Amino acid sequence: MNPKLLLKTLFLIVVLLFLVLMGMNNRGTVDFSLPPVLSKKLTLPAAQMYFAFFAVGVITGTILTAGGGKGGGGGGGKSGK
Repeated sequence: MNPKLLLKTLFLIVVLLFLVLMGMNNRGTVDFSLPPVLSKKLTLPAAQMYFAFFAVGVITGTILTAGGGKGGGGGGGKSGK
């Protein structure tokens, strides 16, 4: 197994563990306001707010790292003798 993939998987599991811990221990409500975009305040449980921000971060990271480019690889051409 690729060590880089294993490290990334372990990191994601740790982040998800923190997300679960935050959801279990922060049951209060949180007010969220963003005047240019939202006309009124959102009041949600803290766990849902954490999950929403985590989801936005994951989607942003996926978009920034996805696609594009020519698939690289290494020198596919012949090397001179």
